[in-house]
Amino acid sequence: MERFDGKVVVVTGGAGGIGKCICRRFEEAGAHVCLIDTQKNDFFQGDIGQKEALEAFAEKVVAQYGRVDVLVNNAPPQMRGIDECSWEDFTGALNVGVTAAFYLTKLFLPHFAPGASVINISSSRDRMSQPQTESYSAAKGGIAALTHALAASLAGRVRVNSISPGWIDVNYTVYQGPDAVQQPAGRVGHPDDIANMVLFLASDRAGFITGENICIDGGMTRLMIYHGDHGWKLEE
Repeated sequence: MERFDGKVVVVTGGAGGIGKCICRRFEEAGAHVCLIDTQKNDFFQGDIGQKEALEAFAEKVVAQYGRVDVLVNNAPPQMRGIDECSWEDFTGALNVGVTAAFYLTKLFLPHFAPGASVINISSSRDRMSQPQTESYSAAKGGIAALTHALAASLAGRVRVNSISPGWIDVNYTVYQGPDAVQQPAGRVGHPDDIANMVLFLASDRAGFITGENICIDGGMTRLMIYHGDHGWKLEE
């Protein structure tokens, strides 16, 4: 397991789901973890869609530790489709999913330690969609593009990468039948599948990787699907 003894790790949306797993894994590896979430937690409760909350959170991290070694922009935006999504819903999703990642990186820029890493959590929906997912898909596409832009701007100072999870069951449910078999990997993902890559990208072993997006989806986005092929059917 990668070790992060004494490192300062910041995680947004760290009180539940994938973010909670990421926090736990960094803590087990010896890091000081600073999280922000709308859910109650031991470090900072706040809405990253609000500028003032981000500034107060960043101020607390810097006051307490003086530096940041790893920033994980994980908090998910809401998913609303074009039929029901309002202006406020859509801009709110972009604030949580893209603007917060940009602004936190900017706030921490003077405080990133040598060898620091930013890891953005995108989604396989940055390249594929279901109907009525516009706010979420747009935000995830935005953070994937923000990743390579920041990697170019911060070259030589901070490495910036993103991860695009596919179907990740945060309750570690073991699926049988079509839900599992449809995945080329033969199963649905779980949070540790993402946390494993986060810890790797944050480590010195990934020192030559920046500006990259890594899709962790059990191979689903590489699977070509045709009606009638291997039991697939489109019911009209």
